Amino acid sequence: MKILFITSTRVGDAILSTGLINHLIASHPGARITIVCGPAAAPLFEAVPNLEQIIVLDKMLFSLHWLRLWTLCVGHFWNLVVDLRNAPVTFLLARRRRCGMPRGGADRRVERVSKVLDLPEIVAPKLWNSTEGDELAAEFIPDGGPVLAVGPTANWRAKTWRAEYFANLIERLTSSDGILPGARVAVFGCGDERPMALHLIDAIPEERCIDLIGKLDLLTVFACMNRCAFYVGNDSGLMHLAAASGIPTLGLFGPTQEALYAPWGEHTGIVRTEIPFAEIFPENFDHRSSDSLMDSLTVDMAEDGARKLWRSYKENEAA
Repeated sequence: MKILFITSTRVGDAILSTGLINHLIASHPGARITIVCGPAAAPLFEAVPNLEQIIVLDKMLFSLHWLRLWTLCVGHFWNLVVDLRNAPVTFLLARRRRCGMPRGGADRRVERVSKVLDLPEIVAPKLWNSTEGDELAAEFIPDGGPVLAVGPTANWRAKTWRAEYFANLIERLTSSDGILPGARVAVFGCGDERPMALHLIDAIPEERCIDLIGKLDLLTVFACMNRCAFYVGNDSGLMHLAAASGIPTLGLFGPTQEALYAPWGEHTGIVRTEIPFAEIFPENFDHRSSDSLMDSLTVDMAEDGARKLWRSYKENEAA
């Protein structure tokens, strides 16, 4: 059996689709899976069981990337095509069954993904790691007490909380009366996002700062998350990666909708700006040039959200 699975170019959306891949693997043992995704998300799928290949779809002028996909796939017969991009070209492939992404609606992304196969339950994100990734993670985050993971970056500045707020929150959460007294702090982000994080890195005591910005591939980041005790960060792919690892994950929201993109999992939570989403955008907003729109989310609000999530997590552990 051959399955073609076309997922998002964005890391966060790709992570939220992994539960559907896990369902297909469990439902069709031995099926060979081809995954189509963008270059940023491709490393997420390298350890997927029964993987036949990953087709990395770089965007091309005149949508020629879809023609490239057709040329790579037209010579095969697909028992199942799952197309989360709803690309017309997938109707032209030889297949037994094709399933596309439901359009519109106010469901969370992970709920919409589950509806692709009309599943009765929501399929939670699931990532697979390699032994090599686990070994690398142990080198980057060695044993030695709890680690607070922080994601201070995002793909556009308007949804990033300011570095000084993160620094203040870290100080509170790792203080003697915080949720993780004396914890080390692992700072995550892509290499091209490093300028966003420099002020925060400088604000964390050197002996407790684990600077991982731009140093790891996504699966190694995932393995590192598994070695952390708590994550707090902006709405980004890193937030969804942390949630998929199972650690308590607090997402910070402002100019994006938590109703659609809140982290998914038992130990997750969000805090958002006092200004609601419907009112947060200034006139003539441009995400390419806008400064942060997160200033009405105070450190007190974030600390309260972190403490509530941590308390709930510890109570569940004790139960």
